[in-house]
Amino acid sequence: MQSALAVRRFYCCCCTNGGGGRGGASSSSSALSSAAQKKQRQHQLVFMGSPQISASVLDALLNASKHANSTFQVAAIVTQPPSERTRGRKVMPSPVAQHALDTGFSPDLIFTPEKAGEEIFLANLKTLQPDLCITAAYGNILPARFLSIPQFGTVNVHPSLLPLYRGAAPVQRALQDGVKETGVSLAYTVKALDAGPVITSEKLRVDDQVKAPGLLSLLFDLGSKLLLRELPSILDGSARIRAQAQDDSQATLAPKIMPDESWLSFDEEAIVRAFAGWPGSRAKVCITDPNNGHDNILDLKIMTTRASNHDSVDHEIRDYVTFVNGALVFPCGGRSALEVLEVQLPGKKVVNATAFWNGLRGRQLKIEMMQYSYLHVSY
Repeated sequence: MQSALAVRRFYCCCCTNGGGGRGGASSSSSALSSAAQKKQRQHQLVFMGSPQISASVLDALLNASKHANSTFQVAAIVTQPPSERTRGRKVMPSPVAQHALDTGFSPDLIFTPEKAGEEIFLANLKTLQPDLCITAAYGNILPARFLSIPQFGTVNVHPSLLPLYRGAAPVQRALQDGVKETGVSLAYTVKALDAGPVITSEKLRVDDQVKAPGLLSLLFDLGSKLLLRELPSILDGSARIRAQAQDDSQATLAPKIMPDESWLSFDEEAIVRAFAGWPGSRAKVCITDPNNGHDNILDLKIMTTRASNHDSVDHEIRDYVTFVNGALVFPCGGRSALEVLEVQLPGKKVVNATAFWNGLRGRQLKIEMMQYSYLHVSY
C-alpha cells in the first residue's frame, strides 16, 4: 500500500515537470502544472466510516470536492476490514468501502486496518499528510498517535446532542429512552469517548413512529450539511477556537447493543422502539390448538410495529395475542399494547399480520413468558 502511494506521488511529480508526456508539449505541461498547483492548494481530507449509513457523509464530501472552487479533496478513505457478511460466509468489503469502489474511488487509497494504531497504517497516513480526518460511524478507537497526525485534528459526525448519548449506539438508546428530541453534533475527537469540544449541533424532533434506521439516515444527512457548512472554519482553524467544551456532568452513555437485547419483554409499558435493522426484535410465542391442546413454541421475529393504548385488550386474558384492524395486538404493562404489523418465522419470508393470523386457522396465540429483564419493546 505504501509503495503504491509512493508510485502515485512520483508519477504526479514527473507529470508536473513535463517529463511524462510525449514530446513534452508546453501547453500540456502548463495544464498539468496548473492542475498540480490547484491540487497543492487543496486541503487533504481523510474520511473514516464503515456502515452504509455513513456513506451519505462520504457522498457529500466527494460531491463537494468536485466543484471547481473546492478547497479540499478526499485523499483517502479508512474503513473496517472486509468481513463475512452473507449467509454463504463470503468475505465482503465494508459497505463504505464497497460504496467508494462503486463510485470509482481508487482502491489503493482505501485503508482497512484492524486497528487504527497499526504502524503500517500510521506510516501510510503520515505519507498522505492529511489536513483533517472526518469520522462518521467508523467503529474503531483512535489512539493519540493517530490524533496527532492531521493538522486540523479529527472531527466526528455524531448522531446525538452531545454530551448526551456518548457511545456506539446513540440513536438506538435515545429511541429506547423515548426521547422526543435528538440531533447531530460535530465534535473534535479526543482520547475520551465522544468527549471532545463541540463545534456545532442541530436539533431534530423525533417522530413517534420513526425507526432507528430511518432516524440514523435523517441525522447523518443533517450532519453532512452541517459538516459542509462548517468545513471552511474547521480548515482555517477558527472552529477550534470557538468550539465549546462539553459538560461531563451532563453526559449520558449509549453502550453497544448486545444480541440478547432483541428479546422483547411485555410486562412493562410499550415505549418507542429502537432495534430495527440490527439486532432486530424477537418474541417467544406459543401457538395452541384448542382441539387437541397441542402447543408449538416459536421464535417470532417482530419486523414492523407501533405502540398504542389499546382499550380492546382484555386484561383478564392478557397473555393472549389478539387480532384487531390488521394488527397482532400484544398486551403490555400500563394498559398499553404493541401492535405488530409484520412478522417473520425462522427461514420464512416476512408476512403481514393478516396473513400470519389467517395461517393460524383458529389456533390461539399466546405470549411465552421470558426470563429476560429487558423492558424496551423495539422496532
